[in-house]
Amino acid sequence: MIASIRRWWSSFQEKHPELSKFAMFLILSNGVTVLQLALMPLFRWGFDTFTGLVDVDFRWLPIGSNVDGSPYYMFDYAAGPLPAGGGGLAYFLAVQITLLIAQVINFFAQRNITFKSNTSIWRAAFWYALAYVVITFLAAAAQGFYKAPIYDLLITTWGWGSTGETVADVVTMIINAAISFWVFYPIFKVIFRQVPAEGSDASDRVTEHTRAARES
Repeated sequence: MIASIRRWWSSFQEKHPELSKFAMFLILSNGVTVLQLALMPLFRWGFDTFTGLVDVDFRWLPIGSNVDGSPYYMFDYAAGPLPAGGGGLAYFLAVQITLLIAQVINFFAQRNITFKSNTSIWRAAFWYALAYVVITFLAAAAQGFYKAPIYDLLITTWGWGSTGETVADVVTMIINAAISFWVFYPIFKVIFRQVPAEGSDASDRVTEHTRAARES
């Protein structure tokens, strides 16, 4: 059974190289997303239970104003539990640690399995880290629009309490993962390239010449 699947997959890769890469990227990304969904609530619980970081205000980089005239922060984690507060430094650390772990795993999985890259791992890691920082800032800025309404809806409006908070954790992490998914794929195609081994071009030409001679 496994051998048949491997043969089918090898044939599919040969016939549809780009589609097979995207399919594998999709599978691995979904696996990493599942990991994020498990880790984020766990980290939040740990910080909320064993530290006082939920009451530590973390609001950084004002980039404009809300409709009421108050500053709009790129990273907006007001002190206090959600939905009245913003989760404080505890929420920020839970999100960022989860994303960091997920992206480190994603880096090696995508490089070695999806794209089978043989270029410099350090150069790829540099560009990956740079892309990760940029995406983190963009995702943080976008989070200001949907984070509070989602938690308020599930915890207060629908009255789900702690269950609503857990579901809201999952929803926000899915949104973060979706942003990363669509941005990272074209970046991976650039930084995870395959360079032909030295001498492979020449051997390919010899092979083609030999095949042509036999056919003639």
